[in-house]
Amino acid sequence: MQKSVYSNKSQLRNTLDLYISKWKYILLFLLISLGCAYLYLRYTTYEYKTTASIKIQEDKKPSPMNEISALQGFGLFSSDFGKIEDEAQILKSRTLVEQVVKDLKLNMSFFVKGKIKDKEVYLNPPININFFESDSIIHKVDTTLYIKFLSDSKFSLSGYNTNELIELNGEEGVTEHSFGDKIATGFGDIIITPNLGNYGAKIGSYVKVRINPIEEIIETYIDKIKIETTLNSRIIRFSLKESSVDKAEYIINKLIEKYNDDVVNDKEEIIEITSDFINSRLEVVAQELEQVDLTAENMKQANRLSDLGSQSSIFLQSEKENEAKLVATTNQIQIVDYMSDYLSENNDNGDLLPANVGIADNGVSQLTKSHNDLVLQRNRILKNSSEKNPTVINLNNQIRDLKENLSKSLENIRSANEITLQTLNREDARISSQIYSAPKKERQFRDISRQQSIKESLYLYLLQKREETAISLGMSSPNAKIIDHAFSSTLPVSPKKSITYLAAFLLGLLIPIAFIYFLDLIDTKVHTKADVEKIVSAPFIGDIPQSSAKKKSRLISKVDYSPKAEAFRMLRTNISFILKDKNDNLANTIFVTSTTSQEGKSHTSINLARSLSFSNLKVLLIETDIRVPKVEDYLEVKGGKGITDYISDDSLSIEDVIFTSKDNEFLDVIPSGTIPPNPSELLMSHRVKSLFEKVKKKYDYIVVDTAAVGLVTDTLLICQFADMFIYVVSANNLDKRQLHVAQTMYEENRLPNMSILLNGTKKKSGYGYGYGYGANPVKKKWYQFK
Repeated sequence: MQKSVYSNKSQLRNTLDLYISKWKYILLFLLISLGCAYLYLRYTTYEYKTTASIKIQEDKKPSPMNEISALQGFGLFSSDFGKIEDEAQILKSRTLVEQVVKDLKLNMSFFVKGKIKDKEVYLNPPININFFESDSIIHKVDTTLYIKFLSDSKFSLSGYNTNELIELNGEEGVTEHSFGDKIATGFGDIIITPNLGNYGAKIGSYVKVRINPIEEIIETYIDKIKIETTLNSRIIRFSLKESSVDKAEYIINKLIEKYNDDVVNDKEEIIEITSDFINSRLEVVAQELEQVDLTAENMKQANRLSDLGSQSSIFLQSEKENEAKLVATTNQIQIVDYMSDYLSENNDNGDLLPANVGIADNGVSQLTKSHNDLVLQRNRILKNSSEKNPTVINLNNQIRDLKENLSKSLENIRSANEITLQTLNREDARISSQIYSAPKKERQFRDISRQQSIKESLYLYLLQKREETAISLGMSSPNAKIIDHAFSSTLPVSPKKSITYLAAFLLGLLIPIAFIYFLDLIDTKVHTKADVEKIVSAPFIGDIPQSSAKKKSRLISKVDYSPKAEAFRMLRTNISFILKDKNDNLANTIFVTSTTSQEGKSHTSINLARSLSFSNLKVLLIETDIRVPKVEDYLEVKGGKGITDYISDDSLSIEDVIFTSKDNEFLDVIPSGTIPPNPSELLMSHRVKSLFEKVKKKYDYIVVDTAAVGLVTDTLLICQFADMFIYVVSANNLDKRQLHVAQTMYEENRLPNMSILLNGTKKKSGYGYGYGYGANPVKKKWYQFK
């Protein structure tokens, strides 16, 4: 478990070292990312958030209740919440937004060119543009005008012929005009006048006028205007993000204004319909009253009746009360008939009904109000929908049911009043029969007088209702109470500097780190000791730092404190420790091999032999890699004869193929010799065994440069003569997937006393290679990391 923890820490450390070694690239990309964020914030257009809130007024008049009406004020059954949602959709409807866009002329934007970026000017733009074409044409224009102030009276204009952006540089397409001139364009004549003294109207300043199709602007603001509602609350909140604060505030305030105007118009429409109904009935009643008055006048003239004050004492108080009831009941029947006739004549679901016409029944008044509310709600939804909308269908069903209920209620009221009228007539007949002494003509005049009183009271009642309706016509209150007028944030909401810089910082770190991680992920080369130990379980004997490509620096010298020389001294010490238990008094025979070519076998063999010889030990270097020999090139040994010649020619002795290094008397070399056509068969000769038996008695160490075991079998044919094998693995060169060859050799014990040597590692600094007498340690700079 401790080993696992150590392994995890080591792996983490290696990962950190990987990223730390690339810190310059990470820092460079981080600076580039932050620079891009700075340029973006400098040249982008900032947006500010404008908010407002209103409260939808509650209708104080009660509505008709049914069995489930008690549940409708709570939770999901709340009818108020559904109404607030409907009002919210109306507030964002295309009809209202279109009115706002047209009233505020939002399809036309003015931009003044600044040093860094253009600035939109909504209030008091530097110029005015008057169009001669109708709005239906102007609202479809999609173009950009570029205007440069040349003087107080002249300007240059470009860009109106096409939708392409044309720079004001005096080239073709730019025309010069005077303010107030009529200018012909592709969308009709225009006149441009300056607003002198306002922002941007200076000599030499540029103004860009962007004209968009009004449909695009409507769609844009339908998406940009956000409306929020809360459950069980009548508050509606607006929000809008715009670069121009003044423009956003005007839009929100105008939207609320248009909504209130629309609600007031709906209410006044009901009042106007009621007023028309009363006026039409007044005309009928006036004609009937005139006819009754004329009949009474004719009767008085014909019967010479002038004084009716001395009526019989039998007109008791009971008869007066009965007559008053007769008048009231007859009025109710007449008004019910009027209302029934109006219902039958106006049977469309979109028609409003007159309210408060005088029917003495609260149920009728409540049903009439509910009907009108549903009609208004249906008509508002139809402005932005169709008859197939489920909500409209539901509302039509409710309106139809209410009309049926209203008709039935009117029939019931008329039936009840007719019964009452019959009872009153019978009572009146009974009283009249008692007045036996009254003249017949006088009784006839009394009947006429009664009719006259009925028509007169009805006429006065309708006059009163007409006045009440006329007074309320101009007193309709808006539906929305403004809680907060539109106000804007002082700080921009988009883009936010902190978030932008944070995102740039994170991207500046993550992108290069991810790229480095990806490169490391697809990298299959061996780089470090840990890479080898993950696959190969053989002992690790050391590592050799990467040497210079120069030929002279490939070989170490006796007085040498370079990292490579120190590495070979360490390798020499480790070999002595491994072979310390050998007791045959023969030379320590060290074979050097690898998986494939170009891994540094010859380089390792030669420098190991030299390092051993610098200890005044007699060392023999034998090159058995007879396919691709390199020792002669390294040591500049020239003679031509070598181990192949010795094996193939029985007349040659060992001394004939041994050469002493010219600069080191303790180092002898047996080169490969002539390259044979059959290397493997040649190494199976008995003279190879004879060679090793003889030289082991004459030398302290024998270093054998062998062929790669992953390519040919030459090394395996002579491996029995080795006391130990140094298996060279080339760092930054060998694929990790080829390390299975070394692991197989070790597990099957095919290479005696096998150890791993990592060749070509990066140089180490500090208390490692390079430390010793005469060494010149290099001071690290502030930006260098270990």
